[in-house]
Amino acid sequence: MSVKAMTAKEVTRKVMDKKELFILDVRNEGDFADWKIEGEKFEYLNIPYFDLIDGVEGIMDKLPKDKEILVVCAKEGSSIMVAEMILEAGLNVSYLSGGMKAWSEHLEPVKVGELSNGGEMYQFVRIGKGCLSYMVVSNGEAAIIDATRMTDIYIDFASEIGATIKHVFDTHLHADHISGGRKIAEATGAAYWLPPKDAEEVIFEYHALQDGNEVKIGDTKINIHALYSPGHTIGSTSFVVDEKYLLSGDILFIDSIGRPDLAGMAEDWVGDLRESLYVKYKELSEELIVLPAHFMIIEELNADGSVAKKLGTLFAENHGLNIEDEETFRKLVTENLPPQPNAYQEIRQTNMGKVTPDVDEQREMEIGPNRCAVR
Repeated sequence: MSVKAMTAKEVTRKVMDKKELFILDVRNEGDFADWKIEGEKFEYLNIPYFDLIDGVEGIMDKLPKDKEILVVCAKEGSSIMVAEMILEAGLNVSYLSGGMKAWSEHLEPVKVGELSNGGEMYQFVRIGKGCLSYMVVSNGEAAIIDATRMTDIYIDFASEIGATIKHVFDTHLHADHISGGRKIAEATGAAYWLPPKDAEEVIFEYHALQDGNEVKIGDTKINIHALYSPGHTIGSTSFVVDEKYLLSGDILFIDSIGRPDLAGMAEDWVGDLRESLYVKYKELSEELIVLPAHFMIIEELNADGSVAKKLGTLFAENHGLNIEDEETFRKLVTENLPPQPNAYQEIRQTNMGKVTPDVDEQREMEIGPNRCAVR
């Protein structure tokens, strides 16, 4: 009997449904410590593959007899071999199809809610990377915000629901993942929008996304209002959609706030970040539902798998929005920051159009967790 494969989508559903799963991760200890599959009810054992080449007898007492076991490695090959040995020992075991590579690239569409006159808002959860992107749909037209490089899922999803992609936006020049916005626009004929203050070095044409822009989606009154909100980058722009949703980009997250240092400008931009969060966002309705471009921890997921919360709730609960002293705020976002994203300079260059890495190079550039936040 051959060992079963479990897909990244199946694991994602276990995360979102808060199911139990025992994960045996056979990557090196450093890789596991840096980045792993997370679930509220998941248990973990990290034993490097090279310690298991001669057999799994030495770890059998550490494996559960009454739970499903998932073996995980970088690309799947090592996990298949280990899973086969565990299967021979009589336990319920699977391996992660495609390994952590597949986990990094899986996107799960979640319907966030309805818009006026029959429109919908969808969130695409990149569960292994913490990236969040969006599709606004109205009367057969769609707009995409902060798309990942896995562009087929957006194009296929729009086709499945009978929508034509008319506009693609990036809230800022991303540094932790490669944007698929320009690629989607080229494939569909959609307009590609980018904040001009982030686009001074790009080498392609784009539509300038500026404060006060209104873009109509469909033939209903669904407008996307651009709100200039610098701090994470100099051009960071938020969107208010249908007077109901605030797409905050990498300025504000559910449990944290954006970091201002990824362009080496932390001291210069900390004032912009504070003004965006403490002044501009304060002027908005507290009933707006915040939809960020990333999440940091699995606890930020709601019961339905979405990542969203009312702005008023965040003003009450998010530590980064409740620091009265400006110097304390400055220290929070400029000192003792987490490591910067892997290859973030190369990712910025790619998103400017200056370099064109192949698929394998892009995949390698993005490996690991997102690190856009401070908390």
